[in-house]
Amino acid sequence: MKHTAKITLILIGMFFITQLIGILIAGIYSPEIIQVVNQTTGEIITLTQYNLPYGLEPPQEIQPQTSAISIIIALFIAVTLMLLLMKLKAEIFLRIWFLIVVILGIGLALNAFLIKIPNSALIALIIAIPLGLIKIFQRNIIVHNLTEMLIYPGIASVFIPILNIWSVVVLLIIISLYDMYAVWKAGFMQKMAKYQIEKLKIFSGFFIPYINKKDRLLLKNARQKTADKKTKNKGKKVKVNLAILGGGDVVFPILLAGVVLRTLGIFPAIIISIGATLSLAFLFYKSEKGKFYPAMPFISVGCLIALAVAYFI
Repeated sequence: MKHTAKITLILIGMFFITQLIGILIAGIYSPEIIQVVNQTTGEIITLTQYNLPYGLEPPQEIQPQTSAISIIIALFIAVTLMLLLMKLKAEIFLRIWFLIVVILGIGLALNAFLIKIPNSALIALIIAIPLGLIKIFQRNIIVHNLTEMLIYPGIASVFIPILNIWSVVVLLIIISLYDMYAVWKAGFMQKMAKYQIEKLKIFSGFFIPYINKKDRLLLKNARQKTADKKTKNKGKKVKVNLAILGGGDVVFPILLAGVVLRTLGIFPAIIISIGATLSLAFLFYKSEKGKFYPAMPFISVGCLIALAVAYFI
């Protein structure tokens, strides 16, 4: 198997495992309907209990349509702010911003697994803080990718309880159109990715560095000849390529799978994850090396086909 094919399989594998983790966490944080008695009036009040830590519970009686619009507005503001801070070269502020999001995402995910333990939210936060610091400030590739597999399920768990299937479908369509514009027309998605990797030394998504066969042989020969000061390979640069997959491409299928889990059950939710993964694999198969592609249109099509299958089985 070619080296690049192995990298692609690793990316696809991490994507699929993250989708499954997202479904598991969505199930753990599934909202519960409870009834409480107003001690003053004696009236029985129906409330939704979301079980989310860190004060992230959404308002009661929030509408899915309102939630979807809020997410779109928040994304627009976040991207605009990101581009502005890039222009201002505010690297320190951006790293702190990323650090807060990373710690919250990891904390939410870990709390789901520890939820039956007393003080689980605090324990999860204690574990999340050093992982976040290593991820943001030490650039460890293993820690980076492993924490990404927790961050997006954690973030998705905040929004899944306040969405329904059709609001997520609309969200997928809008995000896909935005992704096509951002990559193929405006080009600022590439600029943001490049800025994160080169200036901030971080990236919001999976990424795996690799070198091609020719450069690997060159590097191997150079290592074997390190004792020879006159070797012609000395001083030659080796180009490191990056296989990347943005965080948005990971989190939005989790939103749909999580909502489908709550509405239709576990098996249909897994079908959504399989559809998203197969569509991503198709994109990697058809893509050309060195080119940027908007992944969301492909992933969204896979999710919608899987949703149709889930409804008819």
